[in-house]
Amino acid sequence: MADRGGVGEAPAVGASPASVPGLNPTLGWRKRLRAGLAGTGASLWFVAGLGLLYALRIPLRLCENLAAVTVFLNSLTPKFYVALTGTSSLISGLIFIFEWWYFHKHGTSFIEQVSVSHLQPLMGGTESSISEPGSPSRNRENETSRQNLSECKVWRNPLNLFRGAEYRRYTWVTGKEPLTYYDMNLSAQDHQTFFTCDTDFLRPSDTVMQKAWRERNPPARIKAAYQALELNNDCATAYVLLAEEEATTIVDAERLFKQALKAGETIYRQSQQCQHQSPQHEAQLRRDTNVLVYIKRRLAMCARKLGRIREAVKIMRDLMKEFPPLTMLNIHENLLESLLELQAYADVQAVLAKYDDISLPKSAAICYTAALLKTRTVSEKFSPETASRRGLSTAEINAVEAIHRAVEFNPHVPKYLLEMKSLILPPEHILKRGDSEAIAYAFFHLQHWKRIEGALNLLECTWEGTFRMIPYPLEKGHLFYPYPSCTETADRELLPTFHHVSVYPKKELPLFIHFTAGFCSSTAMIAILTHQFPEIMGIFAKAVSMISRTCVDYL
Repeated sequence: MADRGGVGEAPAVGASPASVPGLNPTLGWRKRLRAGLAGTGASLWFVAGLGLLYALRIPLRLCENLAAVTVFLNSLTPKFYVALTGTSSLISGLIFIFEWWYFHKHGTSFIEQVSVSHLQPLMGGTESSISEPGSPSRNRENETSRQNLSECKVWRNPLNLFRGAEYRRYTWVTGKEPLTYYDMNLSAQDHQTFFTCDTDFLRPSDTVMQKAWRERNPPARIKAAYQALELNNDCATAYVLLAEEEATTIVDAERLFKQALKAGETIYRQSQQCQHQSPQHEAQLRRDTNVLVYIKRRLAMCARKLGRIREAVKIMRDLMKEFPPLTMLNIHENLLESLLELQAYADVQAVLAKYDDISLPKSAAICYTAALLKTRTVSEKFSPETASRRGLSTAEINAVEAIHRAVEFNPHVPKYLLEMKSLILPPEHILKRGDSEAIAYAFFHLQHWKRIEGALNLLECTWEGTFRMIPYPLEKGHLFYPYPSCTETADRELLPTFHHVSVYPKKELPLFIHFTAGFCSSTAMIAILTHQFPEIMGIFAKAVSMISRTCVDYL
């Protein structure tokens, strides 16, 4: 397949026999022997314990002690059993409620987590996972860990909103914070990377701005920006900060970005002339280039939000031609969204032909836009009843396969496009294949799916069929790498607490939740029956004690 490559995609088939699990005969019999010993070890210990208990039954006077316990239980009144079962039901109910809350908040069982972290090392559970350095199993583990790290990399949202004009207005209206501390901390790190360099001490205004980007308090950052402008009226990064955080409308933000552009172009030309003088000047040029690209990109986004879409498309195209190495900024995703708004589908296809490549990282915008273009050709006349009678045409098959490909890459998106889950403001950073990326995509692209008649209908009829092709998504994918298991944790850090994070694959309730729920229900039922029918439950308790006494006498 052409989709086997890039970030999140499955590698090409054709590994050497030495690297394929199960083809090493020496490792095979060792692993089988170890597995056999581990499987029979627990049974041997259990049988040995029973034999030891039977051998010591006379010295330990087990029969007499069990008989005494039976006599003591027979002397207890029903009120004791009511109190005992009621207390047990209350305690198990509290444990059940805590486990349920902990599972929905953290996605795991508290009891299982504590058991694995504390009891498994004591029981020797980590020994079986230790492999010799350089062995095939250790190499596979290292490869898997590297894959997980690349899959769980957090990316800057290419369509992130403006803090002052959009995020803060949302806070004013709803009283909720749309950005998490983790997300804003990542943005602060990005700003320091893009807008600072080692030569900032040469210009007092840049020194002030270096401190401003590290400041956590928004009013303090804005105050520092004004201080930088007092020192240098052409400080581009100060205008950038004010446009991002102080401007309360897109019009105000655009005005400040235009001032930043004028100052940024002047500084950029000066840096170009001095770039070969020293490594410090080269670093300064890289910084000034980042500032200029950032300003132009945000100006394009302002034009897009204000309805001047063709102007936004022109700015983006010029940026991609002038600075082709800066593909990590994903400006093509901004361009795709603007072209879809213009309904310039031929231009969208041309952009996809360049960036939907085997060697480039994928994204929800790439995969779902490709699916939308193929869906557009057949969705208007598509009918599930007609398709079930005559079968799917070639174009419909291509559209369905494109939808399956997109859903496999990010399975969270369809619920937002079909409005099965409510949307929130997208975060400033996203995790590819995660819920945060799905929110960021659907927030801007839902209107494009609605515009094409029948597109959402075709998506609704076919998207769940993807999961039949990947029954074990965490272990093996179809067109992409297995779905990373770390997305839930990262998305909980990126998304606000009032949003219910989408989890894939859907986790089953842990064993201890089932156990505590059953134990709480059964003990509560016994307590009620004992309280309502003490005679019958007394007879039942005596019968149980007689059976146990008979077993003791038999031993």
